[in-house]
Amino acid sequence: MLGDFELITHTIPTQDDIRIYPIFDVHLGAAEHMERAWSQFCIDILEDPHDYIILGGDLCNNATKNSVSSVYEEVLRPRDQKRVMTEMLTPLRERILCAVTGNHERRSMRDVDSDITYDIMCKLDLEHLYRTNMAFMKIQLGKQRTSGGSRSDADGRPAYVLCVTHGAGGGMLTGGSVNRNERFGYVLDGVDAIITGHTHKPWVTQPSKIVVDKHNNRVTTKPFKVISASSWLNYGGYAAQKMLLPPSHIKQIMVLSGHGKEIKVVM
Repeated sequence: MLGDFELITHTIPTQDDIRIYPIFDVHLGAAEHMERAWSQFCIDILEDPHDYIILGGDLCNNATKNSVSSVYEEVLRPRDQKRVMTEMLTPLRERILCAVTGNHERRSMRDVDSDITYDIMCKLDLEHLYRTNMAFMKIQLGKQRTSGGSRSDADGRPAYVLCVTHGAGGGMLTGGSVNRNERFGYVLDGVDAIITGHTHKPWVTQPSKIVVDKHNNRVTTKPFKVISASSWLNYGGYAAQKMLLPPSHIKQIMVLSGHGKEIKVVM
């Protein structure tokens, strides 16, 4: 198992744009899980070779005896949740860019040191793309140019650095989630976008940092994206019991340009 600060690198040899779908909070096994929508997504994502996914935790609901979720309300037992999720992700194996664990996986990690997401990634033979707490990932697009029969450097090819973490806290209202995630973004240098979930609230912001370029004697600002992903849960169960706000099911798509460095988020 690799550490959180081991950079994941991908070189995708295309000059076309690629689309990345952040997949968080699927909660397979919960009675409220959007089974039909999730199953259809797993089929649709294969239609375009430029589509990729990020796995951001809480793929399975994983109710345990000591968890907030009730084991008596699950529609699949945890080991079957892991098996079914693995079967659904197997055809998507080549589209998975990274995976991190979530708070629902940590239930069994805390009790018996068993991480469902890690087990799934091992079964997919993608253990090297798994990180426990957060994943730092560099994605470079385009083919490496050659000159005079020798390889040139990679300058000129757009490269993107992403930080993926499940997220934590945030409170009932969207503003609390925005504040928490933007605040964390200010401690990450060189990151173009932060992708989180956990709150089941889809939103996108673009704060900026002040950057001092001591080599060129310039002071500039650098924007970065903060993206919070939607869930795959209908309203009800624990959320209704605790009077939490119903989630929106807007799906975000990160579009990384292959022609020049630019990130767009489509909702």
